[in-house]
Amino acid sequence: MAETRKLTAILAADVVGYSMLASADEERTLARLRTLWSDLIAPTISVHNGRVVKRTGDGSIIELRSGVDAVRCAIEVQNGMVERNAGLPPERLELRIGIHVGDVVEESDGDLMGDGVNIAARLEGIADPGGICLSEDAYRQVRDRLKEPFINLGEKELKNIARPVRVYAVKTGAPPPASAPQASAPERPAPPRLSIAVLPFANIGGVSEQEYFVDGVTESLTTDISRISGSFVIGRHTAFTYKGKHVDLKQIGHELNVRYVLEGSVQRSGNRLRVNVQLIDAENGAHLWAERFDKPLADLFDMQDEIVARLANQLGAQLIAAEARRAERTPHPNSMDLYFQGRDCLNRGLSAEHIAQASVFFERALARDPGNVEVLVTAAIVDLNRALVLFAGDRGG
Repeated sequence: MAETRKLTAILAADVVGYSMLASADEERTLARLRTLWSDLIAPTISVHNGRVVKRTGDGSIIELRSGVDAVRCAIEVQNGMVERNAGLPPERLELRIGIHVGDVVEESDGDLMGDGVNIAARLEGIADPGGICLSEDAYRQVRDRLKEPFINLGEKELKNIARPVRVYAVKTGAPPPASAPQASAPERPAPPRLSIAVLPFANIGGVSEQEYFVDGVTESLTTDISRISGSFVIGRHTAFTYKGKHVDLKQIGHELNVRYVLEGSVQRSGNRLRVNVQLIDAENGAHLWAERFDKPLADLFDMQDEIVARLANQLGAQLIAAEARRAERTPHPNSMDLYFQGRDCLNRGLSAEHIAQASVFFERALARDPGNVEVLVTAAIVDLNRALVLFAGDRGG
């Protein structure tokens, strides 16, 4: 095979304790890893113009154009991991990352070989969970170009590397993960507003030809709900780990840290198809809303598009209403609480009464946070509607 030599930055990443996590629940661990890669790691690599050289199960080797790109990419990934892991149990996914800038051999298929790759991989192995380790060669490239402080860990003997390597750790702005259980666990953060998990719909009757339609409804609905402004929707890969499992919905809400869970079923009888959906409050298990579609069989893709569109439209209003009801019970509502109450008024209809009620909520919201963009945009739309109504009235007079 033809090969060339070049100087490049290598980033090696690996999941901490992956084998143990997989042995405990392989299916869910794999799904979480896929979601982590598609939602965080791959997009961050792309932003920093990186190239995935190879993936080895739970690990990966990434090539970047410079040490600065590599370290910035690693910092963003690790900070993103901290945000994703907030409030999750100890068996959460964590990464170790090692970075080296050095000479490598590039083969004709794009694979990279040599000590440059090996050093990055060995540095990853000695990094703390959630940490980033750099070789001295990488450190020299970035020390005057990044604001993050570095910790000199001294020279380290790395397996199968001829000479000791001086190692530096990046001290990121994200707090390090706890190395051991604490006597009193930190307070779990509240689930985000408009946070929801769309569970895989049940295929009642088990008709195998219907399975792709059932999964298609779930996936399309997840995509459409994620377009709701301000929503936080659990990725379909993670949600599908619950497929076919009888799990308490409050437990799911706790595991995924969401306020709402949507579940449903599809049943075929003769030439008719019935779809049932329910919106559940994941904190207390209460049913907030339910809908049923009972339609004659037609083209399944057309039916899927129609059902998903109707559900997504109705669900958006129902989620706003649920947030508004929560806000009503809040003794000291903040700007977003008042915003959802105003949005709920508008969803009831654009009558003069509802618009006036919504405007009051938006004015109170802006008084608490004049820079709330959601409120500013929606209030502007309300003012425009009022102006149009007045204009139409004047012309009619």
